[in-house]
Amino acid sequence: MATERDRRREAYVGKVRAELSGLATHGVHMGGNAFSAVVLAKGELSPEERDGAELLSGPDGVALRKSLAKLGYEPEDWCTLFLPAPGSEGALAASLVREALTALDPATLVCCDSAAAQAVRDAYADDLANMHSFQEAMLEPGYVVYVRGVRVLALGGFANALGSSRQKQVMWARLKQISPLGEPF
Repeated sequence: MATERDRRREAYVGKVRAELSGLATHGVHMGGNAFSAVVLAKGELSPEERDGAELLSGPDGVALRKSLAKLGYEPEDWCTLFLPAPGSEGALAASLVREALTALDPATLVCCDSAAAQAVRDAYADDLANMHSFQEAMLEPGYVVYVRGVRVLALGGFANALGSSRQKQVMWARLKQISPLGEPF
């Protein structure tokens, strides 16, 4: 016999399932755990991803997941979101970016490249205009900002940084700013 708690949990899952299905029909590409604290947004695809490989399934995704684990995130505590730059092929309307991020409801959003950062800038332009500095308002790499209660960090070309030891250190320093926040209760 299902308890009230079970019914409530199933209602939450059904709501999210319906929201994500609706987003998928509008061209939003996501992967991973929709109930995770971290959304990894990427807008510049690798050749393998362009040929159909799962988003962030290559070396950049492996490195990001290892980095998150070192920071203390659970292995399944991430979701991917394809956010190409506005005006490019597959780009989402700003309203659809906001809808996707609202449905996923992460504590932290990591923009892996400049295309994803641009999509987020366009989607939250009004919110970003109120930031303390120009660098924060422009989501420049390395700055952690809060947008509608979500921590946002732009990495600035994570995939390209993997070829340089120095750039990997820069990326690690940026990622260390977003350790897990802990349970909300």
